Amino acid sequence: MSVPPPPQDAAGPAPTPPAATEAAPTPPPARPSRFRWAWWLLAYASLGLGIVGIVVPGLPTVPFVLLSAYAAARGSQRLHARLLAHRQFGPMIRDWQAHGAVSRRAKRLAVSMMALCAAIMFLTSPKWWMAATGTAIMTAVAIWLWRRPEPPAG
Repeated sequence: MSVPPPPQDAAGPAPTPPAATEAAPTPPPARPSRFRWAWWLLAYASLGLGIVGIVVPGLPTVPFVLLSAYAAARGSQRLHARLLAHRQFGPMIRDWQAHGAVSRRAKRLAVSMMALCAAIMFLTSPKWWMAATGTAIMTAVAIWLWRRPEPPAG
């Protein structure tokens, strides 16, 4: 059984009380996580490893920079903003965050560096199975990488 609406007078609907028309109070700012320092440390450590990976063959750059952006979003908003605004890393991070995408150029560069590292490992490792193990892992990573979508054009 439904309840009929309250009667309205000829002047129109009853005015709403002023408290109901005011904007809802804004919640207090989020309390920083007690592990913020750990996220901060992880962000800077992984960024450092990513920078070292630029010049050291076999040490990847992209995964460490992406990990740094992930950790910085939780531990250092300033670092996160700097990474997103970076000329080289920014577009890559934004593509990953928005679409889980990796550019074709980055895929080619990563796979060619893995191939170079595999060749170096086969030439320098004391046992063939050591090089084969590293190469198998890099092959699995390369397959996963090529299965990632590419960022939308534009």
